[in-house]
Amino acid sequence: MGEDGDYGRRFVMDAPMLARVRAGAFAEALDVGCGEGRFCRMLQHEGVRTVGIDPTPELIARARELDDKGEYRLGRAEALEFEDDRFDLVVSYLSLIDIPDIAAAIAEMARVLKPGGTLLIANLTGFNTAGAAHDMGWTKLADGRPGFAMDGYLEERAAWAEWRGIRIVNWHRPLSTYMTLLLEQGLTLTRFEEPTPVGGDPLRGARYVRAPWFMLMEWTRPA
Repeated sequence: MGEDGDYGRRFVMDAPMLARVRAGAFAEALDVGCGEGRFCRMLQHEGVRTVGIDPTPELIARARELDDKGEYRLGRAEALEFEDDRFDLVVSYLSLIDIPDIAAAIAEMARVLKPGGTLLIANLTGFNTAGAAHDMGWTKLADGRPGFAMDGYLEERAAWAEWRGIRIVNWHRPLSTYMTLLLEQGLTLTRFEEPTPVGGDPLRGARYVRAPWFMLMEWTRPA
């Protein structure tokens, strides 16, 4: 991701994610794949009690350093150590692409969600990850114009990504994989967005409107 990955997360996804949080009047949230706790702190600023989990000890340690009053636990999305029907908001902020067993993870997120609760997801689009997995993405076309190239869209696969000295496996999956697994849990899709940048350098932000990059989904567990 590098600098562009940080820029995209901050200026493309934060505003729409927070808008959905503010629209929901939530009491307690679980942030699955919280990393260093950045979005947990934002949720707490909105008055939402938040638990963050992540499988990386160094990131959990950093989250605790930055927020010594917050609750951060080591844990994996595929086996959440919480009782059924615990949270009225479960958040996956750019973490679905990092999870190997996505079917188990989505089932666990649905399990800990209260009836009537919301699963709020920000994720890279499959068009984006289909390009990255083949080292394609932005390239120069035959006539010299820039274009976005991708291949193997329907083929689920893993690829290494690296930024700021961190190396991690990202998963490419077509949108149909996520949609099918979420629907199988009995969840109802209540909102879908492909956000555009808000604020920041307009020249850098322009790349996020030229090709599909991010998506936001809001799912509700029926009461």
